[in-house]
Amino acid sequence: MFAENLMFSLNATVPVFMMMIFGWFVRKVNLLDDHATAKINKFVFNAPLPALLFSDLSTADFRAVWDGKFVTFCIIATLISVCIAIAYSLLHKDRAERGEIIQSAYRSSAAILGIAFVKNIYGEATMAGLMIVGTVPIYNIIAVITLSLTSPDKNNSKSGKQLFMNTLKGIVTNPIILGIAVGIVWSLLGIPQPVILSKSVSYLANMATPLSLIALGASFRIEDAKGKLPVTIGISFIKLILFCAIFLPIAVHLGFRDEKLIAILVMLGSATTGSCFVMSRNFGHKGTITAFAVMLTTLCSAFTLTTWLFILKTFNYI
Repeated sequence: MFAENLMFSLNATVPVFMMMIFGWFVRKVNLLDDHATAKINKFVFNAPLPALLFSDLSTADFRAVWDGKFVTFCIIATLISVCIAIAYSLLHKDRAERGEIIQSAYRSSAAILGIAFVKNIYGEATMAGLMIVGTVPIYNIIAVITLSLTSPDKNNSKSGKQLFMNTLKGIVTNPIILGIAVGIVWSLLGIPQPVILSKSVSYLANMATPLSLIALGASFRIEDAKGKLPVTIGISFIKLILFCAIFLPIAVHLGFRDEKLIAILVMLGSATTGSCFVMSRNFGHKGTITAFAVMLTTLCSAFTLTTWLFILKTFNYI
């Protein structure tokens, strides 16, 4: 069982890591430069990522599978996780990098990895869809707020009211949040999707993960990562171990099992999503800590997720 779980996790995470390595390689051989990478980041942020979230959420039947207790747990666990991430970021002296630390520490690959992970085990991912409803909007709203407030490009002369309005505008006009909102409304209203629309959206959505990972790898600078290892190790510990150690026992105590428990595990302990890097760059951050965190958590999650799966399976919770 351990070997099977290890191979399952490696099959889920190593291709992600390899895409980042590929991005780093194509920049080294001058197939991509900084200008092209910046354009790719902007494109992914404004089109494929929103399309991916819309595609996942608009086709889910939330009325049929709604579980208020499960969604409430996901929301509360996410909010507490954000508070822990904020507390950890305060240990870092550079205020401009705190937004990256916060986002990297709490934000998981819920939309991308969550559905694939649960579907691979149980053949369907309805609970992963509910988990996305409870977490992804919070992920993105808090990311917009923290990245806006800590942005190096932020004009420090702005009044509190101006900063609040700019942050609110960033939330309302954020393409990712718009993709989530439209997807949920589309699902609740039961609007049918013509084949032309669904295929077009699917084509666009399928670009999100590979393009964001290639751009991440192309933007990563090993020389810039010097000195960032300690803070990134802290992020990885919080992201892959601490959250699971805190919330998985609570989830088990509340009676969550099987597909629900796997969705919670992905929410708590999966790698930092590559879209964190896209968002941090679009808000004027350097992105070094974010890129390093995505790489390190992706590499380590193959083993930590396997360990958590093994523990849950040993006690017959999944």
